[in-house]
Amino acid sequence: MTDAAGSAAGRSFDAANDRVRGASADIVRRASADGDPLPGTVGFAGAVDGRIVRDALGRQPVFTEATDPTAWSFDPNDLAVPETVPAGHARSTAGDERVWSLPDPDPEPDDRAAVRRVRGAVRSAVDDTATEGLAVAFSGGVDSAALAARLDAPLYVAGFPESHDVAAARTAASKLGRDLRIVELSHEDIERAVPEIVAATGRTNAMDVSIALSLFLVAERAAADGFDRLAVGQGADELFGGYAKVARAPEDERVAADTVRGARREVVETLPDQLERDVLTLRGAGVEPVAPLLHDRVVAAALALPGRMLVTERGERKWALRLAVREWVPDPVAFREKKAVQYGSLVSRELDRLARQAGYKRRMDDHVDRYVESLV
Repeated sequence: MTDAAGSAAGRSFDAANDRVRGASADIVRRASADGDPLPGTVGFAGAVDGRIVRDALGRQPVFTEATDPTAWSFDPNDLAVPETVPAGHARSTAGDERVWSLPDPDPEPDDRAAVRRVRGAVRSAVDDTATEGLAVAFSGGVDSAALAARLDAPLYVAGFPESHDVAAARTAASKLGRDLRIVELSHEDIERAVPEIVAATGRTNAMDVSIALSLFLVAERAAADGFDRLAVGQGADELFGGYAKVARAPEDERVAADTVRGARREVVETLPDQLERDVLTLRGAGVEPVAPLLHDRVVAAALALPGRMLVTERGERKWALRLAVREWVPDPVAFREKKAVQYGSLVSRELDRLARQAGYKRRMDDHVDRYVESLV
C-alpha cells in the first residue's frame, strides 16, 4: 500500500520501463542485492530490471498474464488470465524466484523496550503519512484510533444503524474529540456493491465479499466527498496477535503452531492474500489505500515481540500495541475489544439474510456464495 496512484501494464523489460509502486526502483534494487525484506517502505511492487517484483509482505499486489510473464499490471482486469506474483518473489521469463523472506527475530527480552520500539515505529509511520486528500476508515478500535488520533483527516465508519461498529466509532470519536461521518448501510447498498467488489477482486466467496463490503462502502463515500486516499488499520491484528485462534494456541485447531508467536507467524503469512483483496476493493471504490501500520518499521517491531506481549496470560490480545498507543489514544479506546469488521458492521448477518430471502437457504452448501454469484 502506498500513496502513489495509477495502474499500468507493460510488455518491455528494460530500464526505461522500470515502474514501481511504493518505492523507487533504486530502493528495490538495493533491497534485492542485500536480501533486505524490510528496506523502509510500506510495500512495493512493479517492474525493475526485467523482473516483476512484490515485497515480502505482499502489501502491493501485482499480476502477470498467465501465459506471458512480460505482460503485467497492478490491476488484474487489464489481463486476460491474471496470475498473482507471490509475495517476496520476482517473476521473469525464467520463472518465479524468491528474493525476500520475512525475518524471524528472537523475541525482545525487555518488555518495556519492546513497547517503546512499537510506540516509536507506529508514531513515526503515522506521522509520516501525508494528509492531503486523506480520509480515515474508523471503526472505534485501537487500530484505527492509533491513526485517527494523530491524523488531521475526517473519520468514516460504515455499518447498519444498530451495528456495534457504528456505536463504537461514535463513542471513540467523542473521546478523541473528533467528528465522525457515518455511512448507514442498507440492503440496497449491499446488492449494488457486491457486483462491483467481485469485478474488482475476482472473488465471490462469502467471507471475502463480506469483509470487503464495509471497506468498499466507506471508500466509496469518501471518494464521493472528494477524498482520493483512505487510511486503514490493516495488518494490526495479524502482526500484534489480534485473533482468538492466536490467543488460544496451541489448543485452537485452526492453527498448527504450538506457541502464540508461532500462531502469529501463521496469520502474518496470510496477509498477502488478504491485502490483495483489500487493495483491489479500495481501488475499485476510487481511493488509494494508505496503511501506516504495515510500514516496515512497524513490521520489524511487531515481529520482535515476545508471545506475552502479543497475548497476556489473561488472554488480552494486541497487548504491546495497546500499551504503545495509549500515549495518544485514551485508555477506554486503546483497550477496547472489537469485533471483526464483517460482524461489527452487521454486513455478514445482512448478507446472509439477503441470501435466504432470495431462496438460498442455510441447508444448502455455500448458500451465501451462491447468492453472491447470482448478483454478478
